[in-house]
Amino acid sequence: MKIPNVTRAAINLAGVRLRRVERQWRAAETALGRMGRQARRQQERLVRAPELVRTRVQQGCAAVERSRKRVVRFGDHVVSPYRVERGVKRVLASEAAGSRPIIVGPWTSEVGYEALYWLPFLAWAADHYGVRPERLIALSRGGTDAWYAGIANRYVEIFDLVDPAEFARQGAARRERGDQKQMTLSEFDHELIRRATARLGVRDAAVWHPGLMYQLFRAFWYGDRSLDFLVRHTDFRRLRRPAASGLSLPDGYVAVKFYTGPALPDSEANRALLLGLVRKVAARTPVVMLDTAWSVDEHRDYDFDGIPGVTTIRPSLDPRTNLGLQTQVIAGARRFIGTCGGLAWLAPLLGVDTTAVYEDDRYLTTHLYAAKYAYRRTDAARLTTLNVKALRAVERF
Repeated sequence: MKIPNVTRAAINLAGVRLRRVERQWRAAETALGRMGRQARRQQERLVRAPELVRTRVQQGCAAVERSRKRVVRFGDHVVSPYRVERGVKRVLASEAAGSRPIIVGPWTSEVGYEALYWLPFLAWAADHYGVRPERLIALSRGGTDAWYAGIANRYVEIFDLVDPAEFARQGAARRERGDQKQMTLSEFDHELIRRATARLGVRDAAVWHPGLMYQLFRAFWYGDRSLDFLVRHTDFRRLRRPAASGLSLPDGYVAVKFYTGPALPDSEANRALLLGLVRKVAARTPVVMLDTAWSVDEHRDYDFDGIPGVTTIRPSLDPRTNLGLQTQVIAGARRFIGTCGGLAWLAPLLGVDTTAVYEDDRYLTTHLYAAKYAYRRTDAARLTTLNVKALRAVERF
């Protein structure tokens, strides 16, 4: 039997134990390192704890605010329009009940809204609530009684009640208060109604104020209600052609009215372009300008004096009949050319082809959409638009 090498065995055994101790040491070192890292991370968490809590709280608040805004938007754009619709119809029905005369107006805001929305709204309301024209009294300005034919049998001229300067001052005051579109019945409106009823000898008259129409259709203008909603609350009709103006005007003329506003701002470039346009038209056919010598709102007429072939009716205009006379001149024209808005909405309903000129269509999109539908529905004359920005771009080629 061979005797084992004790020395070598002892060395091997010692090596095994050393390796075991080394593994245990490395394991302990790893565990201690892990514990150190965990301790450092925990320390970092403790240091950052206020910031983390603040961030989580902010995230929670932001989520709550987003939810609140969604609820508000839903209320503003979905629930509120239906509430407004119910409220407007309650007022219309309440005022229409009985047999009292009804003042429709006073209309003191923009011509375009009166022609494109107010008149069709009144026609719908009168039919829907069974109110005959004998009960309705139109209260407007500028001799627009022909516009209300078939809607109201009586008409009161606002400029018979107040002078144009006071009218303009009250309109500016209303706009300064933020009531650009006659949304509410103002003290001035109350005074006009009081004077109109006193003039007619009418007592206890009901009122259909323009604010009802503005409140109802605002959701459509802001994109919260469809065109079908507008159609269901309007009765678009062709206007009766008024009698001839009695002015000495050239045969086959084109009626032109350009005024400043958001759609066609007053600028050197626009003045030059419109001047060139009027000259080109006047070189081919007589032009009758519908400019006035005054203004009762924030719009101003462009001036094109001194162009051959151009006639102005300015000397024949006065505030109490100016819109009526301009309507007569438009009705006798072969075409109407003007700023997109105002009388450009009226001309197709008079059977006159119209070219509406604009530079900025930010506030025109829904109105053009509604107008073109209304003209197709009523078989009115054609409305074409001319974007001066596009025209300039073509001319630069």
